[in-house]
Amino acid sequence: MAGHTENEIVIAAPLDLVWDMTNDIENWPRLFSEYASVEILSRDGDTTTFRLTMHPDENGTVWSWVSERTADRDALTVRARRVETGPFQYMDIRWEYAQLPEGVRMRWTQDFAMKPDAPVDDTWMTRNINRNSRVQMALIRDRIEQRARQAGAPAAMAD
Repeated sequence: MAGHTENEIVIAAPLDLVWDMTNDIENWPRLFSEYASVEILSRDGDTTTFRLTMHPDENGTVWSWVSERTADRDALTVRARRVETGPFQYMDIRWEYAQLPEGVRMRWTQDFAMKPDAPVDDTWMTRNINRNSRVQMALIRDRIEQRARQAGAPAAMAD
């Protein structure tokens, strides 16, 4: 059995601001609460390879891995995958953005499988990702909406 999650949130801010802030990988430690640092390893066109390092967990363990992320601004999608998979057999992530009258819907879809010797199984990780995605998405929404208010941007900019 593999894990699959889908989470989404609507951000009351202009599409360009949502896109720019959520795809500014270097600033992810200020956007997400879980990331301590980001190190860009390489860039090739719209593809960025980078190392993410999390803050220590409740046991003091610091998790870090390398991911590859390809942004397609025209299609309003991003595809990412873990290059260093750690406890995962694989981890593929898709970000999708859609302009709505009330703002921008940002959706994260994650498909993964845990390795047989991983300390947790697919079911546990599915619950964990769903719980954490909701927390991070709400935080991201609040930070982007605050930036939009500071810039005096309209809440939504429908086409």
